[in-house]
Amino acid sequence: MRPDTPAENVDHTAEAARLERTAGLYPEDAEALLLRAAAHLELAGDRPTATKLYDRLLSSPEALDHPHLVRALKASNLWEYGHEAEARAIVDGIRTAAPRDPAPWVIVAETLESHDELEAAHDTFTEAVRLLLTDVPQPPQPTHPLLFGRHRVRRMLGRSHDEWDALADTVHSLPVSLDELHDPKRVWSLGSENPAELEAEILRLRAELGAYREALSRPFPVAILHWPATELTELLQAYPSLAEEYPSHEEHLASIEGALRELSTSGTPNLGIVTGTVPSYEAFAASEGSSPDDPTLLPQYATTLAARGRAVAWPPQDESNCWCGSGRAYGVCHGSAA
Repeated sequence: MRPDTPAENVDHTAEAARLERTAGLYPEDAEALLLRAAAHLELAGDRPTATKLYDRLLSSPEALDHPHLVRALKASNLWEYGHEAEARAIVDGIRTAAPRDPAPWVIVAETLESHDELEAAHDTFTEAVRLLLTDVPQPPQPTHPLLFGRHRVRRMLGRSHDEWDALADTVHSLPVSLDELHDPKRVWSLGSENPAELEAEILRLRAELGAYREALSRPFPVAILHWPATELTELLQAYPSLAEEYPSHEEHLASIEGALRELSTSGTPNLGIVTGTVPSYEAFAASEGSSPDDPTLLPQYATTLAARGRAVAWPPQDESNCWCGSGRAYGVCHGSAA
């Protein structure tokens, strides 16, 4: 999660230091925690120190989960404080590597766009959507910013709509259309002396900002704890008293889906699933000065995993793999439940 809270409301330097300390306690989550720390440093204006954190991750002996994302964030940060040549080299390297993760593509394309490199931004967005969305029946949620960004840049370049722009329109859900949001003439309306025009433009900007904040800074999800079959077996062998919580693995999986559906029906937003492991749970119990056989620790453990960036959003798209780890599509696995 990338923070976007204004610096006057948060001590971003202190928060970055706290996240670095937490990364030392939980090395398995260091990548996510240090990325958030770097984001706080950028918001505090300490971009050189943020770059050091990115370099620390890239030089780590442990393999990164998202190395291209780290490089993209580093490039974006470098460009902001005068290291354009190095940033361009990293951007070119990411485009050559052609990662299958949409996030680095979004970051490097928006970096080019923000520095008025509109043609290069357009080419980058286009490379990404062709790579990730060709012959894909329904664009996954993480790819939507690629479609929206490409649409926005094409409007600024005065390009006519094509099939990718039409696809962007189909996945756009805000009441203000993409053509309105991305109209280059909107900037002129901000200088209007007509109150009605100003009010209309403020409403459009609020809608756009709301979508941007939702994409970049969702709060921690309400997370349900999931135990894979092997982990649950090990857990119950070590702590038999927890069998009351988990009568069987099948019932455990069904209860997760049922609880999430009930929360969704009640209007609870940002639902997620965290996957537990016995060693991690035992370490958490020790840190709390409690015993792992205490069932009241289980929801606290889930919340802690979510706070460390371990939650996976629920529900998956029907064609995506089910959260349970069966390898089947969600729509024909737990997503097929009434």
